[in-house]
Amino acid sequence: MLVTVVGIAGISCGQGSRKSPHDTVSNAHVKVTYGRPAAKGRVVFGELEKYGKVWRTGADEATEITFMHDMDFAGKPVKAGTYTLFTIPTETNWTVILNSKLGEWGAYGYEKIKGQNVLEATVSSKKLSNVVEQLTITPTNTALVIAWDKTEVSIPMSMKM
Repeated sequence: MLVTVVGIAGISCGQGSRKSPHDTVSNAHVKVTYGRPAAKGRVVFGELEKYGKVWRTGADEATEITFMHDMDFAGKPVKAGTYTLFTIPTETNWTVILNSKLGEWGAYGYEKIKGQNVLEATVSSKKLSNVVEQLTITPTNTALVIAWDKTEVSIPMSMKM
């Protein structure tokens, strides 16, 4: 009986079973690997992704970001390496979190690993006039831009000199 309950719990969490397409985007300074959920007519921020709650910043596995060099990210220094990217959206700004624990499924275990955060910063969000149907993360030379539904966040970044 216990095996059945554990098996059902594992299936209901969806762990290991991807539900969304995945993408890896990069430039000379950063690489991001993330799941790309679609809005499908839903209100994303405030309803599907609750305000004030830690979000994996994608679908399925938590988003991973690799910095090729030491960088300033959201106005704070970060060493070259790979991190898990979490965010906490609100109506007007997002808390951006880099965590050294890799391989997380979603943000379900975040409370257990938050002591491994290497960066936390707040950035403003803006409302878009048009819907971005599928979560899109775009690294530019000066920012990491996250857009989905009617929200966009631009996280400033630059290579440390």
